[in-house]
Amino acid sequence: MTRTSPARGRPLASDQDSREKLLDTATLLFSSQGVAATTVAAIARQAGVTPAMVHYYFKNRDQLIEAVVDERLCLFVNSIWDPVTGNEPPEQMIMGIVERMIATTEIMPWIPALWVREVLSDGGELRERMVQRVPLAKLAAFAGNVGRSQQAGTINPGLEPALIFISVLGLTMLPLAMARTLKNGPVLPPPLNKVALLDKDGLKRHVTALLLHGLALPTVPSHDPLTDE
Repeated sequence: MTRTSPARGRPLASDQDSREKLLDTATLLFSSQGVAATTVAAIARQAGVTPAMVHYYFKNRDQLIEAVVDERLCLFVNSIWDPVTGNEPPEQMIMGIVERMIATTEIMPWIPALWVREVLSDGGELRERMVQRVPLAKLAAFAGNVGRSQQAGTINPGLEPALIFISVLGLTMLPLAMARTLKNGPVLPPPLNKVALLDKDGLKRHVTALLLHGLALPTVPSHDPLTDE
C-alpha cells in the first residue's frame, strides 16, 4: 500500500523522494545511452531498487517516459520561454534566451546530450512528445517581435524570424553536447581541442558575438569595386 499523510491523503515525503530518484536515474540513463536502450530493469538496478518498485510509481515504461518529459524536459523548456513576452527589444529577448539556456544546463548538465540524441534527431524517442509541448504562443511572440523590428528597419531583413530560435538552439546545445562527448573521446589537435575544454562563459561570448553580428543591418557599399574604373 502507498503510505499517505493522515492530514492530506498524499504520499509521504519519503515516497516522493523515491519517485524523484527514479526520474533522475531514468533521465541520466536516457541521456547517456538513449531511451531505446534503457529498460525498466536497468533503471531499477541503477537506482538500487527492484523493477517492481519502478512499477509501483509508474504503471509502465511509457508512463515513466512521459513523466521524464513533463517533469524534467519541460522544466528546461519553461525556464527558457516563461520570461519571454515578445515586447522586449529583440536583441535583449534573444540574448536572454541564450543566457537562460546556458545557465539552465549548469543545473541540468544532462540536457544537451539528451536533447540532441532524443529530441533533435530524426529517430529520437522523445521528439514527438516534445513537439506536442512546444510553447507555440511564445514562439509566435518571438517571431512577431523580430518581424516588427525588421519592418522598422532595425534588424537585418535577410533573417528568417522563424529560424532564429532554431539557430540559437544549434549554437548552444550542439557545442555543449559535443564538449561532453569529446571529454571522454580522443584528444583532438588545436584548435578543435578547445571544444572539449569549452566553458559556459566562452560559449556565451561566442554565441553573443555571432548572433549580434548577424542581427546587424548589412552595410551597403558606396561603390562597386568590380564595376568602378
